[in-house]
Amino acid sequence: MTNLTSLPPLSTQQVQALDSAHFIHPFTDHGDLATRGARVIVRSEGIYVWDSEGEKLLDAMSGLWCVNAGYGRKALAQAAYDQMMTLPFYNSFFQTTNVPAVKLAARLAALAPKVGDRSFEHVFYSSSGSESNDSNVRMVRRYWDLAGQPQRKVIISRHNAYHGSTMAGASLGGMSSMHAQGDLPIPNITHIEQPYFFENGLPGESAEEFGLRAAGWLEEKILLVGADKVAAFIAEPIQGAGGVIIPPTTYWPEIQRIVDKYGILLISDEVICAFGRLGHWFAYEKFGYKPDLVTFAKAVTSGYIPLGGVMVGNRVAQVLIDKGGEFNHGYTYSGHPVACAVALANLDIMEQEQLPQRVRDDIGPYLARCFEGIAEHPLVGVAETCGFTAGLVLVRNKRTRERFAADLSVGMICRRHCFQNGLIMRAVGDRMIIAPPLTMTHADIDEMMRLIRLALDLTQQELTQKGLI
Repeated sequence: MTNLTSLPPLSTQQVQALDSAHFIHPFTDHGDLATRGARVIVRSEGIYVWDSEGEKLLDAMSGLWCVNAGYGRKALAQAAYDQMMTLPFYNSFFQTTNVPAVKLAARLAALAPKVGDRSFEHVFYSSSGSESNDSNVRMVRRYWDLAGQPQRKVIISRHNAYHGSTMAGASLGGMSSMHAQGDLPIPNITHIEQPYFFENGLPGESAEEFGLRAAGWLEEKILLVGADKVAAFIAEPIQGAGGVIIPPTTYWPEIQRIVDKYGILLISDEVICAFGRLGHWFAYEKFGYKPDLVTFAKAVTSGYIPLGGVMVGNRVAQVLIDKGGEFNHGYTYSGHPVACAVALANLDIMEQEQLPQRVRDDIGPYLARCFEGIAEHPLVGVAETCGFTAGLVLVRNKRTRERFAADLSVGMICRRHCFQNGLIMRAVGDRMIIAPPLTMTHADIDEMMRLIRLALDLTQQELTQKGLI
């Protein structure tokens, strides 16, 4: 076998050939990838990444919703190095712990705001959002067993939601393409429609009226299943991978009323939304609801090291601790000392630079004003923001909001123009979305908006040439 570490640096073509021969990518058509070759990202700094051909790309997706503190943070690399030289790994099984995991749990408990009678004093660690949501299923069902209601097993989620790609995570999610592979969802998981006003609002209906109606779908499902059989409702504060679906202001208060009425646990999946993305440490504070469990991952380390977990509210934690005995669940890397050390250093940066406050008071409102301008583009049917996330819908007819046929893949046409002109922007169908690093300046946002407008103009030109508009 060839020792690749002893060879001279590989060319882009050599890397692509090895990639095609050996690397199975997530969410990828590998036949298609082999014909074009993977883009090889080789370095990063601030809000930019560079590929192996020297092309500079403004990363408006923060990697995958996670590099909130930006690229090239030496303090995070130093934290990882220092911990690796002290204690690179030890498990959290067998009545054992480590200092970074304990410090981080206490830090997260202090950051998580108490809302009403709900507070968070306990953390369960994993390595990802997917693992965290699997853990939620285990904890929720164990909670109801210990509470003397073992028949409460059904967890309700939403169509077009994303909660991970493991068996339980993909089942909780509402992505039909994922359910089509692997006989999903697993039993006792069901879904309601998403609160997407642009797509599901009725003629003449206000956003506020729609928010109440959309929340009412949860109560309808509870009554259909049987309130005594429903364990929990899980939802993202805003749906990220589904296209930055922002619910109307009336939605979450009504959801809270419904779960309280039927005594159902509420899980807030904040893998994307926590740690400043929406202008708060945790998004449930922004929307004012009271979850029992909060899923986190991604930005807790700004993506530098894999780490995830669940903030476990006292209502659930006390039952598990006082009545549960041994909880037969966990992972090799639960509370990994290096990951927790990096998370602590990352939270230091976020606090010192006041990144959540910057999103709330400065760059979030500035992005919103910029998106008001982009909404005037002839291809844009609606453009909206929440904190430091944003989405716009590409439409064939701006006046009537007529959509493009799905098989035209107009979103991917726009995405191609983004990449060809130095911008990483994601397409979800014909909805174009961003979630940039929280370290951006106004000038950075101006540059990003220039690139977005350029991509829209080029997309419009291509569609016009093809006679599609």
